[in-house]
Amino acid sequence: MFEHSRTFETTLAGRSLRVETGKMAQLANGACLVRYGETVVLCTATASVQPREGVDFFPLSVDYDEKLYAAGRIPGSYLKREGKPPEEAILAGRLIDRSIRPLFPKDMRNDVSVVCTVMSLDADCSPVIAALLGASTALSISNIPWGGPVAAVHVGLLDGEYVVNPTEGQCPQSRMAVTVASAGERMVMIEAGAQIVSDEEMYEGILIGHRANLEMLAFIRQIQEEIGKPKFTYTAEHASDEMQRDIMDYAIDAVRDALDTNDKNVRDARLQEIYTDVFEHFAKVYPDSQKQLDECLYKTQKYIVRRWLLDDKKRVDGRGMDEMRPLAAEVDVLPRVHGSGMFTRGQTQVLTTVTLGPVSEAQQLDDLGGQTEKRYMHQYNFPSYSVGDTKPSRGPNRREIGHGALAERALLPVIPSVDDFPYAMRLVSEVLSSNGSTSQASICGSTLALMAAGVPIAAPVAGISCGLITEGDRWMTMVDIQGLEDFFGDMDFKVAGTKEGITAIQMDLKMEGLTPAMVKEALYKTHKARNSIIDDVLLKAIPAPRKVLSPWAPKLQVARVPVEKIREVIGSGGKVIHQICDECGVKMDVAEDGHVYISGMDAEGVERALEIVKTIAEGPKPGAFYHGKVTRLMDFGAFVEIVPGKEGLVHISQLDVKHVEKVSDAVQVGDAVTVKVLEIDNRGRLNLSRKAAQIEQERLTPEEMAAVNQPQT
Repeated sequence: MFEHSRTFETTLAGRSLRVETGKMAQLANGACLVRYGETVVLCTATASVQPREGVDFFPLSVDYDEKLYAAGRIPGSYLKREGKPPEEAILAGRLIDRSIRPLFPKDMRNDVSVVCTVMSLDADCSPVIAALLGASTALSISNIPWGGPVAAVHVGLLDGEYVVNPTEGQCPQSRMAVTVASAGERMVMIEAGAQIVSDEEMYEGILIGHRANLEMLAFIRQIQEEIGKPKFTYTAEHASDEMQRDIMDYAIDAVRDALDTNDKNVRDARLQEIYTDVFEHFAKVYPDSQKQLDECLYKTQKYIVRRWLLDDKKRVDGRGMDEMRPLAAEVDVLPRVHGSGMFTRGQTQVLTTVTLGPVSEAQQLDDLGGQTEKRYMHQYNFPSYSVGDTKPSRGPNRREIGHGALAERALLPVIPSVDDFPYAMRLVSEVLSSNGSTSQASICGSTLALMAAGVPIAAPVAGISCGLITEGDRWMTMVDIQGLEDFFGDMDFKVAGTKEGITAIQMDLKMEGLTPAMVKEALYKTHKARNSIIDDVLLKAIPAPRKVLSPWAPKLQVARVPVEKIREVIGSGGKVIHQICDECGVKMDVAEDGHVYISGMDAEGVERALEIVKTIAEGPKPGAFYHGKVTRLMDFGAFVEIVPGKEGLVHISQLDVKHVEKVSDAVQVGDAVTVKVLEIDNRGRLNLSRKAAQIEQERLTPEEMAAVNQPQT
């Protein structure tokens, strides 16, 4: 039945890789089933027959579709089916998109859809790598015009050794997680997160990944040669060479003057006048050709900017090639948030806020990754007003999710552990003004906000971008690209890190790929620039993380109880923990390992809850003082509950420093009292004294009282 079915096999990082074609999804332009170990991904590529009308870009969509059945799980939603893709799936789709997009014809307007469906998951064999290789293979064997193939691997660094496609068990110990995609002898995509590694370590890891890709490229080319289809021809609506010459001759001097300013608002206003003039002047010569006239003016601007950079070593705003725009930083912009920082670079401005909460407010994850929650969350918002537009907000798009993830990855290596700082943290970066490199500005603003909030980060992190212009064998790089240099350039190479090393990389490319020399120069220039940002800007705004949290931040304490005592802390049906929360006005979370996290806005309530938890875990101690509540009155004394479920007797003779005739003269049910444990008899009963507490509290300082109650070691 499947007469065209073919199977191709190789190995990748010591694991079997098998590509099956001609059996599934036969109506797609190209399709293959990739089996990497026991990970299985179906990859398809389809294209529309006719170009899309009215667009001036290549309409490519890439979907990375995670099915929870791949890991033997039922979705947790009410509908029990997959809904909108989780963030990790969106990021995987963006990674594949950025790897394959540079190799499509720039003037093609046919819709192309690439869908990678994860059907079976072997955690030791990355489904993202399998999907990217499958997408490359599906496009290569299809009739869709494309300049691939591409290949990609992950690279880790364990104990000083580089590992290609590390296993699930190796990833947590790896100092870097780098994904490198290659086409031919060049690299087309780099994405990295790292635990502050040096430029040299990162560069070597990138090269190792690139060399590993060369073998996979040969494998995919073999498949393409054997079963690949001829590529179809497409219709490209170009302005004629004559029209381009006419527009250039008429408007080039005016466009050059319009671009020659460092103020985006001035530039846009000047260009608008030129567009209006050109449309009116050529309305009769080229009727109904506004789209072609737009194209000619775009190419005119691109020609001018690239000639300035390549030939004149001149930037639009007059800076040197390695010079950054004017920088500014400030903290405490918003008084009631837990921390805020604003970073301005030229006309790019980002305000980041920090919100602290108990660890129970960590984000719960429901995807195919092994991580079930994260306590450090970074979100990025790009409202239309930041570029002077009027588009309404419809929730975060893929770009916003991607930029938020990049900032999160950049700062995660310096975030304190939950043991050192037991808070969940949500950072939100609001782009107030955009003229290039907003994702890197959000990293700088986040460093400011974290330090202002009192989060003890290990070191400040800064982000900076490096651009590239190429022409034949000529190329040159520039630091801190603004909007026009990004728009008309060939690369946006973003690097974030501390002064000691790199924490994140993301490379966006518009050309066929980078050479190792280009990568090395970009790493060198960005390191020098981020050191300058940290020393001259960030640390001058706030030299170190604050020692005290905002008064508006929740107070938090952590106790560690023996695992066998967890049941007593929670109580039957949660009775004990609910009683503690209600009495003290706190929130409590108990982890399986015995960690108890207590949070609340009132410091005294938090301390009271901590005291109760410690008493439950350690038991009452003779000589210790406890705050309790009167639960019962008897003729001979009163019973006081010092912790939920644990009460003792205060004999009438121990109720007060003065003589007490009747118990009700001294206390009533519900009264809060401080008592001292006199003894614990052989049956575990507590003998308490309010009188002793009254006497000793008068002569003990609060510090001495706290010392009395400290657990004995």
